[in-house]
Amino acid sequence: MNAVAASALTRRFGDLTAVDSLSFEVAPGEIFGLVGPDGAGKTTTMRLLTSIMTPTSGDAWIHGNHVTSDADAVKNIIGYMSQRFGLYSDLTVMENIDFYADIYGVPRAGRSAAIDRLLAFSNLSPFTNRLAGNLSGGMKQKLGLACALVHTPKVLFLDEPTNGVDPVSRRDFWRILYQLLREGVTIFLSTAYLDEAERCSRIGLLHHGSLIALGAPQEVKTLMRGAIVEVAAPELRSAAAALRAVFPPRAVSLFGDRIHVAVDQASTGIPAVSDVLKKAALTVTTVREVPPSLEDIFVSVLSETPGATADASSK
Repeated sequence: MNAVAASALTRRFGDLTAVDSLSFEVAPGEIFGLVGPDGAGKTTTMRLLTSIMTPTSGDAWIHGNHVTSDADAVKNIIGYMSQRFGLYSDLTVMENIDFYADIYGVPRAGRSAAIDRLLAFSNLSPFTNRLAGNLSGGMKQKLGLACALVHTPKVLFLDEPTNGVDPVSRRDFWRILYQLLREGVTIFLSTAYLDEAERCSRIGLLHHGSLIALGAPQEVKTLMRGAIVEVAAPELRSAAAALRAVFPPRAVSLFGDRIHVAVDQASTGIPAVSDVLKKAALTVTTVREVPPSLEDIFVSVLSETPGATADASSK
């Protein structure tokens, strides 16, 4: 039985189709990432899968429980952490966890031991008496996670859990998620960070409510047509502007302190890129072919003619 399954799942708001006929499956013990920019439909999809919102059409199941007709059963076996988790800033760490334990009906017998484990698990043990409002962003996320786990869910839904969190806290958060995976918890998360998507077992690239690619990160990378030429140059923005004047604008992207240029093939693309920069009288450190990133893939797939979801696992 799949941990999560969706079939033609759709949600409309008037003339706007926020989620457009999504179909996918998530196996038990898997970490699945729904990847896309703001407005792609990630949060709406989460709300449909967690029985918070009713689909316009289509179906979804959590461990065989239908998200509409078996909503109560679904809510008993999932944990859900929204983008703005409902922590109570005037309650302490311990009071917040106790409050959510009461909401989920966690029995008093054995509750203390379970909470102590969660506190140790999330490194919150030294802060049990601190008000939630006085926690850092990363600690608030850990507290939100502890509250979502207090009833030992089978499937954990996390909506952009590391959005706005510093890099160190992001790393700590992922360490906790991997530990949950080892304990058999299925994790379904959404993220706008394509580097985080690399950490998932499988991913779905979401754009305007539609899945445009589905598969393991390395499988999705096989959808890339052509090659990626990476440019390192002191005057990065000037170099990017010069390249965009010659190459299709969507083919040229800034990646930190590098430029990525999508070309048909490296053998002709590298000389072409070098020639553009030479004619612009720009100093270049390196011009070389590199493996595509997931962001490169996202741009590449979007440039193709819209159609059915690209299933990388079938390649």
